Amino acid sequence: MSANAPSIPGPSVGRTGMDRALWLTASVVIIGAVMSILDTTIVNVAINTLAEDFNTSLSTIQWVSTGYMLALATVIPLTGWAADRFGTKRLYIVSISLFLVGSALSGMAWSAESLIGFRVLQGLGGGMIMPAGMTILTQAAGPQRVGRVMGIVGVPMLLGPILGPILGGWLVDDISWRWIFYVNIPIGLVALVMAFRILPKDVPQHSQILDWRGLLLLSPGLAAFVFGLGEVATDGGFTATETWVPMLIGVVLVAAFVRHALRATQPLIELRLFKNRTFTAASTTTFLFGAGFFGSMLLIPLYYQVVRGQSALHAGLLLAPQGLGAMIAMPIAGRLTDKTGAGKIVLSGLGMILVGMLMFTQVSADSSYVLLGASQFVLGLGMGATMMPAMSAAYQTLTHSEVPRATSAINIIQRVGGAIGTAALSVVLTHQLADRLPGAGNEGGLAAAQNLPTNVAPGVRETLVGEVAAAFGHTFWWSFGILALAFIPALFLPRHVPPPPVDVAGPTVEEPPVAAGIA
Repeated sequence: MSANAPSIPGPSVGRTGMDRALWLTASVVIIGAVMSILDTTIVNVAINTLAEDFNTSLSTIQWVSTGYMLALATVIPLTGWAADRFGTKRLYIVSISLFLVGSALSGMAWSAESLIGFRVLQGLGGGMIMPAGMTILTQAAGPQRVGRVMGIVGVPMLLGPILGPILGGWLVDDISWRWIFYVNIPIGLVALVMAFRILPKDVPQHSQILDWRGLLLLSPGLAAFVFGLGEVATDGGFTATETWVPMLIGVVLVAAFVRHALRATQPLIELRLFKNRTFTAASTTTFLFGAGFFGSMLLIPLYYQVVRGQSALHAGLLLAPQGLGAMIAMPIAGRLTDKTGAGKIVLSGLGMILVGMLMFTQVSADSSYVLLGASQFVLGLGMGATMMPAMSAAYQTLTHSEVPRATSAINIIQRVGGAIGTAALSVVLTHQLADRLPGAGNEGGLAAAQNLPTNVAPGVRETLVGEVAAAFGHTFWWSFGILALAFIPALFLPRHVPPPPVDVAGPTVEEPPVAAGIA
């Protein structure tokens, strides 16, 4: 830091409004979030096309998604240490650069194996974009404004699963599957230029030592667990050896990490944060919300495609009411969280989600699209009032120096929750389809539903489609139950704005030139 650079205990101390500097910082983080989140959803609609182009099996090409998830799970634990050791601005720029290199190489892939390898490289960068960006934004906002800024940055997080299938379907159908990767390049270049020009220059803490033992326990443990979850749907459920063995190894390694982290002086993930009741309640709510809600996000487009016969593009368009609800609710919920605390907001949001989910537990082969759209709008409102306010509650009681490690912990909790929910609901749906469709084994339940016979007696096909719809309705009840459980930890979230935490050793930062003099 230069001698003339102003040192301040935190860029947001005493500020309650959204000033120009914070808006600019938020814009940088939002662009990176849009790019990384779109990529996780946009690829799914191209899986069948990739299998055909590379003349390989679906079980092989699925590693395009599974490999990416493994890379994410492996690299996220490093984010907290890397942010302290090298600075969040440097980490954010390196993450985006690595993601862009992986995107360009993925677009140029010549085989399934090369594409899988390049996707792993892309995931190593993508896994750090969101935690680094959220750390930058949370530290810039401070506890008084964290709800508002989390509400703003949360919009692209919720729109990604909606816009991804629409954009991916259009690119695959009308241009080329390669552009689902090339589309990241212009967005990423804009994010890089803005990051260089706008983000404040922070001071790395060179005294931070990497917890190698924790890294060798946690990253492989998460990777093994996510790998096992990824094999659930393809290997016949949780009883298959390919599923439970890696999951068991993952659980043992993560348990060993917990034991180690509680004794280490500088652990990879600071588990002592969970002594904070608000942080624990917010983390548990986030986990259950991720399991119940993001698991259901797999089911809704599948229902539209399998039961109602819609294309991937049309299924994505039918999800638009949900995005509209989230866009309306999230900024409002963010402002209210800063004024009244997260407790009341999150409980209201969970209530709206359950109301919206109730309609999907009753879906049939001819459910009204108007009612389904209205239910998704309510789901979107609940989503906007739940996810980011719950995460904001976790940050409001943390000091500036605790934010990087807390961000890593919350991102891991959210991703693992979503992965568990997705895998569990996939198993429930697969088994329900196998029970209801004649001649479909557990492994072929979904395939049988997608290929219902057409040359059958009148009324038989309608009956079979009705059974498929009933299988979806039953599975949505599981999602409903998981989300209902989220009410328990949400009851412990603060129902007033907590006092600002005192940071006795927070890092100093240097205001960026563009933000100088802005109040």
